[in-house]
Amino acid sequence: MPRLYREAPLASIWEGSGNVMSLDVLRALTRAPRSLEVFFDELQQAHGANAQLDASVLKLKDQFSDPATLETRARRVVESMALCLQGSLLVRSAPAAVADAFCASRLAGDGGLEYGTLPAGVDFDAIIARSQVHL
Repeated sequence: MPRLYREAPLASIWEGSGNVMSLDVLRALTRAPRSLEVFFDELQQAHGANAQLDASVLKLKDQFSDPATLETRARRVVESMALCLQGSLLVRSAPAAVADAFCASRLAGDGGLEYGTLPAGVDFDAIIARSQVHL
């Protein structure tokens, strides 16, 4: 009974806290429209460093072209924002093997449903060597 009572407020939330966070991001962008421009300026700093990231950023910009359905697509749009930002930060500050593996697995559309699913051609040796440096 205590667990049911504790979770009762969640029943009124549309599909749980993930969607609430996504809707909050969209509300924040609506309240401060310049923040979306600043976000894309941040992503722009990595432009040209990875073709998969560049394509994902263009696709993300397209997701904002239909504001009428933005709320129903909130979770996917905000997820794309997070992935593009992660890719941008990695391309700018991580070793190329790590950034390329992330972009290939999370942005290129062939990441599978499991984290850690990497396509052929990723520099596994460099990633493994990097992880063993601190051992």
